[in-house]
Amino acid sequence: MSDDYEIIIGLEVHVQLATKTKLFCRCSTKFGASPNTQTCPVCLGMPGSLPVMNREAFQLGLKTACALNLNVPRFTKWDRKNYYYPDLPKGYQISQFDLPMSEDGYLWISDPKEQFEAKKVGIIRAHLEEDAGKSMHDEAAGKADTRIDLNRTGTPLLEIVSQPDMRSPLEAKAYLNELKLILTYLGVSDCNMQEGSLRVDANVNLHIKSDDPHKIATPIVEIKNMNSFRAVERALAYEATRQYDEWQETGKTIKDAPKTTRGWDDQAQVTRPQREKEDSSDYRYFPDPDLAPVVTTEEEVEAIQQALCELPMAIRERLHDGYGIPAYDADVIVNQGIVAVKYFEDLALKTGDAKMSSNWVQQDVLRVLKERDLEFDQFPITVERLSGLLKAIMNKEIDTTRAKDVFTQMLDSDKDAQAIMKEMGIEKVDDSELDNLVKEILEANPKAVEDLKNGVQKAVGALIGQAKKKNPNIDPGTFRAKCLELVKHM
Repeated sequence: MSDDYEIIIGLEVHVQLATKTKLFCRCSTKFGASPNTQTCPVCLGMPGSLPVMNREAFQLGLKTACALNLNVPRFTKWDRKNYYYPDLPKGYQISQFDLPMSEDGYLWISDPKEQFEAKKVGIIRAHLEEDAGKSMHDEAAGKADTRIDLNRTGTPLLEIVSQPDMRSPLEAKAYLNELKLILTYLGVSDCNMQEGSLRVDANVNLHIKSDDPHKIATPIVEIKNMNSFRAVERALAYEATRQYDEWQETGKTIKDAPKTTRGWDDQAQVTRPQREKEDSSDYRYFPDPDLAPVVTTEEEVEAIQQALCELPMAIRERLHDGYGIPAYDADVIVNQGIVAVKYFEDLALKTGDAKMSSNWVQQDVLRVLKERDLEFDQFPITVERLSGLLKAIMNKEIDTTRAKDVFTQMLDSDKDAQAIMKEMGIEKVDDSELDNLVKEILEANPKAVEDLKNGVQKAVGALIGQAKKKNPNIDPGTFRAKCLELVKHM
């Protein structure tokens, strides 16, 4: 980003809610079915069909609203948003306009690497609406065909609209990461971007820094077609530079040009113009005549608030304060989900060493999950078995290097650490045996002894290597300590 301008970012996030059926009919929302097999007269808008609200979708919306500190009005209604796309069979979308189900909330974001200060991002509203279908474009071999799959039509969406409070692509990415974490912890959505369960549109423009008391602002651009949070970050960075270059060339400001929509081309790493953005008046909103308004009671909202799970930010603070692990470690564990948090906490309690437990979860457990493409609840080593291995390290029965080998064996076995150590011939070296080995190695290496006396600490490394050849079971740390202690008295 440049010192010549300030980037202004607001995000619109569309989240598919985890219901088994659609928002206003009983068609399945299951992903991956054959095209146009999960439709009915209601979601296709056939004459004479009447929608009925999915209560579960509304409850999931309320749960999200409470977690995002949004105000939930007692009365909300449904509106028809009229526009004509090939994948919108009714010619309108049932949404919420002037009386959304929740509004005026906020979300705290932070960065464990402290690249920006923690800040509160305002949330304008979160409202329910139905999804449109999906257009599939076939441009292979010179064709220009578009096919329509209406299975997604009518799937319940929660649209979460932020205030333009973010000032960098990094802040925008942090906001999206935190929002996704909250939604998955709540269980309101799987947030799978590859399946379209979470989609992001970004609104961005620049405030040019100048001596003019009136702000010079570039025209607002809405960016679409971003299929990952990394793509959002890149698209925003590119668009900021593009807008500044355009302003320098044309001098156009927000007063001179309407809001436009641009699509992100991930392959070319550029945004491309699509169309001018519609105003709310272009959609000709009016209350849906087929759906009754929804009344939410104070007691209903309070019950949902009390039943909320512990949210990611609170868990980070608890892990950092309660277990004494660094903020970065806490963030990594929380980002893996609630199953990972429980695994770490159980492991830390069993071993009594939170830092060691954190290191093994971050470095070894997560590596295996990535290599084997597993979810955390599929990790093959139980807390009980891994704690046995960590306790063996703590008791000097095995060094960390050999413990990694035992860990590898445990992945494809249901045996505990002690059994595998026995099979591998790993045994704890008693003190007298270790003392004798230290004396033998020092006597055979007078030059290394002299170096150690002169403060050359690295000389002990070669001695450890010799000792490991004689007895692979020695603990390098213990051997090092005994070497240094004995040299003092020589």
